[in-house]
Amino acid sequence: MTFYAPFCLPFIIGAVFMFAVVATKWLVWLWHLPRADKMAILRGVPTRATFGAIGEVVGESLLHRRIFRIDPLLGYMHMSLAFGWFLLIAVGWIETVAHLGFRYVPLQGHVFFKYFATGLEHKPAFDFVMDLLLLFVLSGVTLAWSKRFYSKAMGMHRTTKHVLGDRIALSALWFIFPARLAAESATCALYGGGSFLTATFGGWMHDRIGMPALADIESAAWWFYSSCLGLFFVAMPFSRYMHIFTEVPLIFLRRYRVRSGEKASSFDRFQMEACSRCGICIDPCQLQSVLGVDDVQSVYFLRDRRYKMLRPEVADNCLMCGRCATRCPVGIDLNTLRLNSRDRLRNLPDKRRYAYLDQVDRSQGTGKVGYFAGCMTLLTPRILTAMERIFTTAHEDVWWADRDGGVCCGRPLKLSGETDAARKMMRYNTELFRKHGIRTLVTSCPICLKVFREDYELQGIEILHHSEYILRLLQSGRLSVGRSDNRFTYHDPCELGRGSGIYDQPRAVIEAIGTLLEPTQTRENAPCCGSSVANTAISDGQQLAIARSVTAELEATGAETIVTACPLCKKALGRGTSHEVRDLAEIVAANIRE
Repeated sequence: MTFYAPFCLPFIIGAVFMFAVVATKWLVWLWHLPRADKMAILRGVPTRATFGAIGEVVGESLLHRRIFRIDPLLGYMHMSLAFGWFLLIAVGWIETVAHLGFRYVPLQGHVFFKYFATGLEHKPAFDFVMDLLLLFVLSGVTLAWSKRFYSKAMGMHRTTKHVLGDRIALSALWFIFPARLAAESATCALYGGGSFLTATFGGWMHDRIGMPALADIESAAWWFYSSCLGLFFVAMPFSRYMHIFTEVPLIFLRRYRVRSGEKASSFDRFQMEACSRCGICIDPCQLQSVLGVDDVQSVYFLRDRRYKMLRPEVADNCLMCGRCATRCPVGIDLNTLRLNSRDRLRNLPDKRRYAYLDQVDRSQGTGKVGYFAGCMTLLTPRILTAMERIFTTAHEDVWWADRDGGVCCGRPLKLSGETDAARKMMRYNTELFRKHGIRTLVTSCPICLKVFREDYELQGIEILHHSEYILRLLQSGRLSVGRSDNRFTYHDPCELGRGSGIYDQPRAVIEAIGTLLEPTQTRENAPCCGSSVANTAISDGQQLAIARSVTAELEATGAETIVTACPLCKKALGRGTSHEVRDLAEIVAANIRE
């Protein structure tokens, strides 16, 4: 039995081309990884991380569990295409072995086995399973077609705007499986076999079409099927579908603790090209839902960076609130990629700009508990006053890092892309904390908290947000508050919640004082206040529009007071509502029981 016919040529050429391009990309990206990342991979391979990666590949690349959690119908669509195609390949290989044993069969022999196996004895069990799997995949194709016209049925209000290359690959993919059904059905019409799907269509064709015409239709159908596969394979490495071959190594590399950083690296290529441009990140973006800005979302940022056409107005126009990252089914580190893009576009180190730092030390006090207000808290003095009362009531001896002014934590500069300048500030503050010998560092600013925990080297110093510190005082009995009938609603700051994973502590403090009423979008899904220091593109009026959309939802809870735990959020939300907006520390200080 030979396994070649002229119609196989488009498939063979496309497959060889695709594997050559994909292999070249992988090798180049891996070769240019920093040495530390290469060593992390070598150390990680013989560990349980490899088995964890295999499980994640099955769970996410094939079964798409994250997408199922977003919307079951959308998850089924993705799973039927990915897992269904995988099963067609796997069961098709098993079918070939069942017929021919373990003799060598070229790739096209497996893919077009129904064409080449007409002289072999039919195995009804395999015919049934292969028809069932083909129907499974076709159901996903049908849903994909319908999604282009009515995405709301799958929980998506907006879908991605595709570039030409994506449209070519998408069109080829949509026709692959209908073409397979037509080709196998035509062969069944001529030679028999098949099961409930292909035999039914084949029987219909046999009864209505003459044999000479049917032979021509069969030839054309197999040519069309092979051509669709070949076209898809040629387009795939340069389209959104490169994610099929990139998500798998990305999962393994992440399990081996390879990460993107504030400076661009070749690992970023794995992340960028693992994006399938599914568009799930679009709906959560408030720039789109509130302001109607629809060309800067993560899907378009990654696309533009991948094709080397990223503009500053796209890189800069992001709140970096993390709402899209929590929904990304691939788990791409979107904020870090945005950050190191800004670093490449804007970072202009100047050693003279921060020479004055060595002479700055306006700190006060001698306690082992340090308090770092941060720029925004200094601009919101009621929070500072409230924290002073809390410290005094708890009899805490405090070292005040910046009550009379000091040096910024550095995160705003880092978020803007000036990472080298930000590092100078970080080094200065680190030396300041070490110099004064503090053991615990408390801050009221989630922006400061995140940079202290992630970018500073403060081993031996416990870093706490004031919500964590206040809850500890309440639980230890060092601070007592009176409970009232007040009804509060709470807004999760981006950097505190999604950024630092602190959700329960502020709520526990509020519930010790009054009744907490949750808004519709809360915790991981909480909206940004709109005044993020990460966005340098939107206007003051646009920031206010976002704030009003957020406060409208908070007001709908019926609470008298809006509480947040971030000085920047307090200022932003306060502009968008007539309701009282207070920081967590303020309501605690107002309800202290002496």
